[in-house]
Amino acid sequence: MNDVYALLAIALGPLLLLFGGIEWRIRSRERTMRGLKQQAEQLGLAEPVSLHPWIDPDRCIGSGACVRACPEKNILGIIDGRASIINGSACVGHGACEAACPMEAITLVFGTARRGVDIPRVDPAFETSVAGMFVAGEVGGMGLIRNAVEQGRQAARSVARSLEGRPPAPGDMRDLVVVGGGPAGLSAAREAQSIGLDVLVCEQDDPGGAVLGYPRGKVILTRPIEMPGMPTVPGPKLTKEQLMDVMEAAAEHVSVRSRARVIDVRAHPEHFEIELAGGETLSARRVILAVGRRGTPRKLGVPGEEQGFVVYKLLDPERYAGQAVLVVGGGNSAVESALMLSDVDGATVALSYRGAAFHRVAPETRGRLEAAVAAGRIHLLLESTVRRLDFGRAHLDALEGPVELPVDAVLVQIGGTLPTVFLQKVGILVDTHHGRRVIRGGTPPAGLPARPQ
Repeated sequence: MNDVYALLAIALGPLLLLFGGIEWRIRSRERTMRGLKQQAEQLGLAEPVSLHPWIDPDRCIGSGACVRACPEKNILGIIDGRASIINGSACVGHGACEAACPMEAITLVFGTARRGVDIPRVDPAFETSVAGMFVAGEVGGMGLIRNAVEQGRQAARSVARSLEGRPPAPGDMRDLVVVGGGPAGLSAAREAQSIGLDVLVCEQDDPGGAVLGYPRGKVILTRPIEMPGMPTVPGPKLTKEQLMDVMEAAAEHVSVRSRARVIDVRAHPEHFEIELAGGETLSARRVILAVGRRGTPRKLGVPGEEQGFVVYKLLDPERYAGQAVLVVGGGNSAVESALMLSDVDGATVALSYRGAAFHRVAPETRGRLEAAVAAGRIHLLLESTVRRLDFGRAHLDALEGPVELPVDAVLVQIGGTLPTVFLQKVGILVDTHHGRRVIRGGTPPAGLPARPQ
């Protein structure tokens, strides 16, 4: 009998060691994910800001397919044998997790029980509560460039259908004005023009939208992009420069007005009156709003901010070589900008934040900042506010009293004015959603039931 037990031990021993090792690895990964989730919750990074996965615990079997499919790091993880959102604020709504789940346990939703997301009310044709006014892209809650491009195409087709059988626009009235020259706006304009509509794109900066504001060399994750009338752009990774090449090519042969910020859209019985900053007005039979959710950069509101050395985007860090730069802000964008500038030859960098600590900065970024401050590459000014900006000088109020810094440039990154106020101003009904599920290929029609969160 002892010989039998010995033989069994010899036969089963390797298997027990193998399964024991697998179990140890699983438990180790779960402990890591649990720790990362607790850290994200403490830093205020656990709540998704827009489109994200909702996981049905009764369906999830913990296969990990969603974790492997997610193109971002530590958005999803396995805890207690079930998929869980780890760092929700970093989710970009890619949707690969939903497609990868073998049990259909994942649904993409807008908002959470605690954090609502404002979404304009639209029908399946992307038409808002204002007849003849449509939306496409990020403003409708759908992230990702590929989604924005497809929505722009669909919205343009809806515009064309709404104008079928109508006489041509009179005088200098356009068939369509597209507000926003990002991926959604350019896609809509190209599609509408291919159908034969007279289209004008109004962009408050330059064509490219939010992409234009990305730092040089930034890698963007995207599925293949099918811009109307252009070859398919492959994914899953493109640099900012590659994507800008696509946007510039998309803007060719389309009428685009740069530096044309739309401040109001007024509806009339048969047309819209579009007012630009500066007082100029345009008229069009239809309007597509393809603005981003980041809106217009928020300003400090201090004397001297209107001077040319104050900027709100870091396009090319290398241009600040040998200069003194003050970065103002406390989010990931501001901290990342300060870190990039600190790597530029000869640049001296100061980072001003009104808070006592950074609460919405990723742990990895926080660690790099602490190292840069310890090395003297960044002068950190917590609990400080900018009081006045003079040419070559920044005046701040800090804990230790007034501070003066020599500056060649000031980079302000304190967020943006959300487009909700603008949408409501032009008459569009906006709903706040706390877990509303998404239909693939478009914004969900009104009345679609919410999923619990």
